[in-house]
Amino acid sequence: MRVLVIEDDEEMAGAVAVGLRRSQMAVDVAFDGLDGHERACTNDYDVIVLDRDLPGMHGDQVCAELIAGGCRARILMLTAAGTSEDLVDGLSLGADDYLSKPFDFPVLIARIGALARRAHPAVPPVVRRHDLVVDTARRNAWRADRPLGLTPKEFGVLELLVTSEGRTVSAEELLERVWDEAADPFTNAVKITVSRLRAKLGDPPIIQTVSKSGYRI
Repeated sequence: MRVLVIEDDEEMAGAVAVGLRRSQMAVDVAFDGLDGHERACTNDYDVIVLDRDLPGMHGDQVCAELIAGGCRARILMLTAAGTSEDLVDGLSLGADDYLSKPFDFPVLIARIGALARRAHPAVPPVVRRHDLVVDTARRNAWRADRPLGLTPKEFGVLELLVTSEGRTVSAEELLERVWDEAADPFTNAVKITVSRLRAKLGDPPIIQTVSKSGYRI
């Protein structure tokens, strides 16, 4: 899962990013509306956490332009104001959810997870493929009732593959969706991660390499 946090309070943005990464999410951060809008239009995110009161471009405008432009990411708006009118305003712009500051971090995690399961297309909280169980809500996986103990990147790769319904997923798409913008496009990180994931999944093998195309389950 890849998340963009657009928040001008650098301390809060940093804390949110750290917490999300600990919850096995790839996170990019923007500190103003213009930068956030550009990143959201350039990269493929599952969820955008968007502060409403932003410099450069107001969060309302960012949200409206992303929706008008066909952005597929789910948008969770943050605001220091928590009135019913603010809630209605935020949702009327096309935001998918709304959270008032201050907020409990577990609530933010749960809201982001719920939104992500509705994207690209809808994904159930628990995905089962024969003896493989992937809990996309709690970010855990088992095979034959054996916990796999996956790293964040291993889980991200498995989650994308298992929710792609047999579609071949390219290494470029895996890098785009599971890693953040700091990832080197020429890295062999995807190949290494898939190799480690296969070892943890055990036999019989379930990840197939499709020559010159990518991977699929």
